[in-house]
Amino acid sequence: MIGLYKKRDVAIISAAATKCGEHWDKGIKDLAWEAGVKAVEEAGISGKDIEYLVVGNMSGGMFVGQEHIGALVADFLGLNPIPSLRVEGACASGGIAFFQGYMAVASGLYDIVAVGGVEKMTDVEQEQATTALSGAMDFEWEAYFGATFPGIYALMARRYMYEYGLKKETLAKVAVKNHYHGSMNSLAHFRNKINLEEALSAPMVADPLGKYDCCPISDGAALVILAPLEIARKYTDTPIIVKSSVMASDTLSLLKRRDICTLDATVNAAEKAFKLAHIERSQVNLIEVHDCFTIAEVLAIEDLGFAKKGEGWKMCDEEQTYVGGNLPVNTDGGLKASGHPVGATGVKQIVEIVKQLRGEVERGRQVKGAEVGLAHNVGGSGATAVVTILARG
Repeated sequence: MIGLYKKRDVAIISAAATKCGEHWDKGIKDLAWEAGVKAVEEAGISGKDIEYLVVGNMSGGMFVGQEHIGALVADFLGLNPIPSLRVEGACASGGIAFFQGYMAVASGLYDIVAVGGVEKMTDVEQEQATTALSGAMDFEWEAYFGATFPGIYALMARRYMYEYGLKKETLAKVAVKNHYHGSMNSLAHFRNKINLEEALSAPMVADPLGKYDCCPISDGAALVILAPLEIARKYTDTPIIVKSSVMASDTLSLLKRRDICTLDATVNAAEKAFKLAHIERSQVNLIEVHDCFTIAEVLAIEDLGFAKKGEGWKMCDEEQTYVGGNLPVNTDGGLKASGHPVGATGVKQIVEIVKQLRGEVERGRQVKGAEVGLAHNVGGSGATAVVTILARG
């Protein structure tokens, strides 16, 4: 069935995001409006040109008491009466929104589609945010018995350490690298550099994961506009072609996984994405991966096929994943430093890849001559994964 749904080529004609962080002076409407207006203005279109809107949002109800997010964003952006859909797939909500928007254009159903993601997470106490996020795991068999996401990923990290010899120092290097990239990103939640000693001596969250191994709770929004490639050059001189966008799933709980050191959803999505794109991994110039915890970046490098199982940590240890290295990873700082507004993260990753392929990011973190980029968005501890491959047009 691979490729049967793809009827025409799709391109991104504009991409924009808000700064991630604690936006005490902005609500969910304000964040969506800011990203939306930037993207529309960049594309040189009006709201009347948009035919369909898909919005990723994980838990607007628990964070700000607002469900019906699709209608909310369409209303506030002045897009009525177009169809507007809110999609949810935990932390992969933004990636799924992009996947849905891509299919809508590829199928020929719509020409101009807006794909957004938004989350306002900091208006509640940390305990309430933790409860909301725990809905992304198997609540009955994991959260009910006290498991948290740091705890779940700590189990994965400990098993990986046992199996493959990973040291905590390497996880700390992942954090140091992402803070270094984030320090040059004007939209990042954290723009402070850290050193190895700071990362290693940080307070423990869930052994072996310390404070700097964990991503923050963030507010933010992002939006991209899609169009058929055949008309994309009417709107931009640098269309970014969507070579493929693939979604896959796995068991919700760790208990039923084949291997807790492997996210099979990522493996399956990546294999199909590369097959559809007709692109080899050696052609990829940079990747944005779902580093909700530092161990997740290591696993992603392997599950996406850029290293053999048990050897991805060596790329991090040898600092090959910096800008200028063999495979730059999370050039915006990743979830760790750039931030993780869960419903927006998948779209925010796409925005970073688009800006990199256009050569529009800040000096110091621009990947020279970038032609192909990959975005990897995960829901929960790996029950959902979306892999999207983009290329400069």
